Amino acid sequence: MTRKVFQRLSEDARRTSLIEATLDCVAREGLHGASVRRIAEKAGVSAGLIRHYFPSKDAMLRASYAYLIGQLTGDAARYVDKAADRAGPDAPDAALAQFVAANVSKPNLSALKVSLWATFIGRVRADPAFADIHRESYREFLDILEGLIHPLLMTHDRPSDPASCQRLAVAVNGLIDGLWLEGSLEHGLYNPNRLPGIALNAVEGILNLPHTTLTRHLAPQDTRI
Repeated sequence: MTRKVFQRLSEDARRTSLIEATLDCVAREGLHGASVRRIAEKAGVSAGLIRHYFPSKDAMLRASYAYLIGQLTGDAARYVDKAADRAGPDAPDAALAQFVAANVSKPNLSALKVSLWATFIGRVRADPAFADIHRESYREFLDILEGLIHPLLMTHDRPSDPASCQRLAVAVNGLIDGLWLEGSLEHGLYNPNRLPGIALNAVEGILNLPHTTLTRHLAPQDTRI
């Protein structure tokens, strides 16, 4: 590894650590209480070093929101890649089932993450840069869902034109968002291990698929619907 590459990797790691310190401070102090000084103390660096990576607190908050959203959707590419590597008639079923289940299971289910999301979401309407991050992240998520839904519909001889795939992706996305929010609140009304089964059972209905098309791919601990 060259020194230049090593320096770039080191800078990326430092930037990530500063973003994680920012998220920790926002979770504890709120957006206004998370000052550059507090973030620097949390990260164990000087305020001057933070300014080397981020020109302003707002820039650091935007980067932190983008990082948080990336964490919440980070498994997407992994499941898309796995789907591309699979062969056989069950491949599209398993790919969508695993993707949906992952989004309503730990570590995505997290009271801390939903609290941070709720804190940042208020900035989306007030700050165009936050709105851009929010819009692009959801667009990417919908694109991934459409890519997983299309081959599944074709396998089961369902209408798979672009308009149908987009409409169904929006519906499945709404289901995932609602169950993620509900499951992350930790209200104790039910075992959150039930959520993957509930989600997949509902997606079967949304996509008009035969019962157990998706739920049969559940992990043993997630079979209680």
